[in-house]
Formats: sequence, C-alpha cells, structure tokens
Amino acid sequence: MAEEKSDAGWRYFIWLLVLLLIGAYWLSLQDGATAQEVIPYTAFKEAVRQDRVAEVTIRGQEVTGTLVAERNDEPAQVFSTTIPPIEDSALMELLESRNVIVQVEPEGTPWWQQMLIALLPWLLIFFLIFWVIRRMQDRMAAGSRGDGMFGFGKSKAKRFRKEMTNITFDDIAGLENAKKDLHEIVDYLKEPDRYRSLGAKIPKGILLMGPPGTGKTLLAKGVAGEADVPFFSISGSEFIEMFVGVGAARVRDLFESAKKESPSIIFIDELDSVGRARGTGLGGGHDEREQTLNQILSEMDGFEPHQAVVVLAATNRPDVLDKALMRPGRFDRKVTLELPRRPARRKIFEVHTRRVPLANDVDLDVLAARTVGFSGADIENLVNEAALLAGRDRRHDVDMQTFSNARDKIVLGVERDTFSSEEERRVVAYHESGHALMARLLPHADPLDKVTIIPRGQALGVTEQTPEEDRLNLRRSYLLDRIGVMLGGRVSEQVVFGEESTGAESDLKQATYVARRMVSNWGMSARIGPIAFRRGEEHVFLGREMAQERDYSEHTAELIDEEVRRIIVESEERVRGLMEDHRSDLDKLAQALVEKEILDSADIDRLLGHPPVPPPDRTYGPNPIGA
Repeated sequence: MAEEKSDAGWRYFIWLLVLLLIGAYWLSLQDGATAQEVIPYTAFKEAVRQDRVAEVTIRGQEVTGTLVAERNDEPAQVFSTTIPPIEDSALMELLESRNVIVQVEPEGTPWWQQMLIALLPWLLIFFLIFWVIRRMQDRMAAGSRGDGMFGFGKSKAKRFRKEMTNITFDDIAGLENAKKDLHEIVDYLKEPDRYRSLGAKIPKGILLMGPPGTGKTLLAKGVAGEADVPFFSISGSEFIEMFVGVGAARVRDLFESAKKESPSIIFIDELDSVGRARGTGLGGGHDEREQTLNQILSEMDGFEPHQAVVVLAATNRPDVLDKALMRPGRFDRKVTLELPRRPARRKIFEVHTRRVPLANDVDLDVLAARTVGFSGADIENLVNEAALLAGRDRRHDVDMQTFSNARDKIVLGVERDTFSSEEERRVVAYHESGHALMARLLPHADPLDKVTIIPRGQALGVTEQTPEEDRLNLRRSYLLDRIGVMLGGRVSEQVVFGEESTGAESDLKQATYVARRMVSNWGMSARIGPIAFRRGEEHVFLGREMAQERDYSEHTAELIDEEVRRIIVESEERVRGLMEDHRSDLDKLAQALVEKEILDSADIDRLLGHPPVPPPDRTYGPNPIGA
C-alpha cells in the first residue's frame, strides 16, 4: 500500500513538471512574438531628432517604440532602449518638440512572475484534484479496515493472539468448574482431528453467565491463550448503529474473518444488548437489533464441519435472551460463573498481591473471610485501593490495617466530617449499639465484626457482620434474625429516647424487602402458602413507562401486605423485649462508642463478655414469628 502511494506521488510530480514546461514554452512564444531590437540610448535620441519615432512607451527605465525605416521599402522595426538612472529632463523636451506621442506604463514584471501568474489557476485546480484523489484513497483504505465512511459494514472486533493476551488458565484464580468445562474446548481447538475421528462435534457456542465482575471476559481470553488460536473480541453494542442493516453486515464480516483463520474463537461480550427476545413489540419487525440477532443465528447455523470456530458469549442477564439463541446447535453449552467462595477468594488475593509488598501481619485467609460477596474484580479493586492508601501514607508495604481501611472505603464510603452536635452523636451511638446488641443476642444472626459511628458515605454509622461461611441457602430462622438486627437501631431509639428518628430509613427498606421476599417468593407465610408471586415492574422504553402486570389479584396483594406488616411488627416487638431486658448492655456499648467511635468484636467481648452459644435446635418458642 505504501509503495502504491509512492508511485502515485511520482506520477503527480512528473505531470506537474510537464505543466511547468508547457507554461514556460508558452511564455517564450509570447516573448518571441514581440521580438524587439535593443538600440543604444544615443541612437534612440538621434532617431527622434530625425523624426523616425512617432510613438514610445516608457516603463520605468525601459523605452519601447517603433522605429521608421530610412527607406520606404524597409519595414518598421520595434526597438527598446534603457534610460540612464540619472534623470534626463532634455529627453521629454526633445520628444515634445518632435511631436512624439508618449505613453507611460508601470514597470514590467519579471518573466518568472508572469509564468507564475499564468500557471497559478492551473496549479490550484491540479492540487484540488490531487487532494480529492488522496481523500478518496484514504477513505477506501479506511473502508478495508472497517473505519470511515465506507467501513460501516466492517466488523469492529479486536483481534488478539496468545502473545497479545498473555493470559492462561493459570492466571485465573478460582472458577475451577468453569475452567474444567472449557478445557475440552481448548483440547478440541488444539487437536480437532482427534475428536473428529470419534465422530464428536465441537460445540458451536458457549454462553458464560454470571454476575458482573466474576471473570467472564478474563475466562474467554484464557481460553484463547490456552488454545493459542486467533481471538476476535467485540461487544454486542458495537454491532448496532443508526443505519439499518449495519449490524447484520458487521456480523457477516466478523464470522467471515473468523472462518478464514479457523481454528479461532469469537467472543461477544454483553450478548443481551443484541440477543434479547424477539416479538416483544419493542421496535417492530424491522428493528435493527432483531436483524442483527437474525444474522447471528444464521451465521452460527452456517458453520461447516471442518471450520473449527467457537463462539463464546458473556451475559449477566440470561433470562432476557431469545430462546433461539439458547437451543442446541447455537449455544450448546452454558457455563455459570458464581461469586467466588472463600477458598477461591483467597486464591484471587494471591494472584493480585503477587506484586504488592505485604507486611508480616497480612493474613489472606482473614481477608477472604471479610470479603463475602466480593467478585474477582472487587478483590482486584480492593488490593489496588490498599496499595494507593499505603502510597499516600508513604509506607513501604501494605499491612492489615491498610486493607481494612481500603475495604471500609469501598463498602462504606469515604469518611466524612463529624456530627454537628453531641446530641446527634449520642443518638447515632445508641442506634448502632441497638444493631450490635441484636447481632449478639439473636441466635441465628451473623457474627458481629465491627461497630462505628464515624460517618462514611451516606451513613452516619455502621454495624458490620461477617458470616462464618458463605450462605447460598437462607433459612427462615436466619432471615427473621436478620430482620431483627435491622430493626435494632430503631427500637433502641424508642427505648432510650422515647421516639424514633429518620436514621432508620435504610433499615426499614431492607427489612421490608426481606419480609416481602419471604412472603411472595419463598413461601414462608402460613396464610399465603407455598406460592411464588411475580411483582409488577415498570420499565422505561423510548421515554415511555411500560408496566409489567403482576400475576395475582388485589385480594392476594392485600394478604401479602398484611403478612409483610405482621412479620415486621412481630419482629419489632420481640426485639423491644430483648432490648429492655439488656438495657445495661445497650448503655455500655453506646458509652464506649461515644468515647472511642469504633469498636471491634474483641472490644465488645471485653465489655459484654463472650456471646452465648445457642443449642443447634434452638427456636423462637412455641409460636415462631410468621407461623
């Protein structure tokens, strides 16, 4: 491409030289057409005295005119002469006395200026044509790359190879089950003939499903790194443009490029942006999104047996995908990625702390235990935030306290200014002490980790609980104790101050959410029974609110509301009874918080003694809440 542009440049230069030569030749002809005889100045004055000069033209110091021949049979001759630089006043007197017509013109321009003036319009036209040609060449080249005006239909997928990604399964901590499922795909891409000889067909599509930050994109790059094959990566939103048909054209170009470099991998991130269910009435039958999805379905059906192309796709909304995408022959295999458990979180910490100098007191097991609910991306962010805090404090390593501060900053927010008054500080201390006391007294609540009245983010205080193990299946007794801990702050204010404050808004929202899920989703109400109800939701599409109707009657809705209210009210009464029975412990916690502002589990144990250990079969008594 560069050589072609260079040859074109030389051709343009040669044409420019030809034009210049033609212009010079034309000017020389003009000069030749008016050939003049140069005569001495004295001969010119003598010819004037002899009346052989009838008219002259003066340009600066140059004088031109026509010299009459001495004999009639000789033609007149054009002459020119140069006036001396010293002004000759007698010349004008001589010309006037001999009745010579005198014309005065501005001084003539040099020949090169005349040539430039003559060629300037042609040069401008030439360079305009040259600029247009070059722009067209650049746009055509951009079109071949997928850019520019002619590249709408070209795929914008980024192409990687192993040396570019440099990621293998060894660099991915956790996700053992997912990696086990994908090892088979890697083996097939490395040795496709071994599987073909057994009559096996490679899965055309693999759908990676999981919450954000669980490593779907990283796992796809790991597959490409392990298999050492070309890896085409694109986001689903990059298929969509304002022009209809562009997305489908880009899909065709992407699959065509992947087939040429087979075996290869196509990775489509955020598949739900183009793979949503069709026929919902949103956008009509000619919607650009649906055309793109139709083209993806068509391309995945068009793979030949010898074309080892695997389509990996990632989404955190598998419930909205079109059923045609999910059937065998398209995305044959679904790999679910979950939030990492404690052993996996420890391995993730090991990966991300390889280049971080750790202090001797750093315990990765403790960090893994305190990061329940963190994804791999969250853990990476936590390690980076801790390193930033250590750098800000001009430390040479990262200690456990720095990790704790980084976690608090991510989860709770940045520390804010203190309270406006001591009374407000005291109210918040009793509020958080109420949460902490219920966390210790309720038998199925998560263990208490820390209580603080230092304002962070939008919270005036925080009570943290750290579960001893990851909870995937929540029992009814645990949920009721969780509601009790949430209501502990509000009840504490009622017991101590005789009235509530607005500080319990977030607690009430969470408690109501859990209670409503217990009643309408998990069948934990005797009046409602083991039935799950879908709540009505509102979605905004093209500026309009589109309501999704609920699937139960108004009478059922009233029963659900009554059951939710009963669970919360009964929980509040039980918490109030415990709070009044342990009022002295509540005062101890509040007073310590006012003095120290932060208490960890060891400080609380020193104040109140170790928490009671309930028997495994302990219940709420003969009449459990919500029964």
